[in-house]
Amino acid sequence: MTSKILNRKQVKILLVEDDQRTADFVIKGLNQESFCVDHAINGEDGLHLATSEQYDVAVVDIMLPRLDGLSLIKELRIRRNFLPVIVLSAKNTVYDRVKGLESGGDDYLVKPFAFSELVARIHALIRRSNKNDNSVVFQVGELTLDLLRKKVFANVKEIFLQPKELILLEYLIRNQGKVVSKTMIMENVWDYNFDPQTNVVEAKISKLRSKLTDVCEKNYIHTVKGLGYVCEDRN
Repeated sequence: MTSKILNRKQVKILLVEDDQRTADFVIKGLNQESFCVDHAINGEDGLHLATSEQYDVAVVDIMLPRLDGLSLIKELRIRRNFLPVIVLSAKNTVYDRVKGLESGGDDYLVKPFAFSELVARIHALIRRSNKNDNSVVFQVGELTLDLLRKKVFANVKEIFLQPKELILLEYLIRNQGKVVSKTMIMENVWDYNFDPQTNVVEAKISKLRSKLTDVCEKNYIHTVKGLGYVCEDRN
């Protein structure tokens, strides 16, 4: 079912990859970086591990037997499992990258990849997960973002967001009252250089805004035509 490589380091990585050569390469490198790695060779086993064990980051290939990578990620998010996920894929079109991110992935890495880049992206996701000031609660109007519990409320009613939506909302609220461009959002939320062809920012903003306005009495994310977006309480 799975092979497990143990390490004293507390940081745990889940690798879901059916190509044994790629898996061996990644596992060896990650262990040399002092990570603990669990390996699943198909999507069903990967989903089982992701929902039964605690991991810091998952690295998931798209083309998997028994359950493909995107379906695995979608199922995690349906179950409200917010494990950060790096999608591995041989597909490099804008459409494929957007599809991977919109399925709930937090990052997207194209095969073949430099191992150093994979490690850098893993560290970036871990820093992003841990960087938040855990005692900080942000508020705009009736909307409250609690970073300690990683939850969002409209008054006392909780609004359930996916991990990327939560990070996006945090970025907007941290810049409350300031207009942030799509370029700034891509660089700070996705760690990508801005690609003018992709609509991932608009799509994610639209989904986030819809979830908030379904519960809130007003809209707190406003589009500034030609410039970007601003989070503020407008009377």
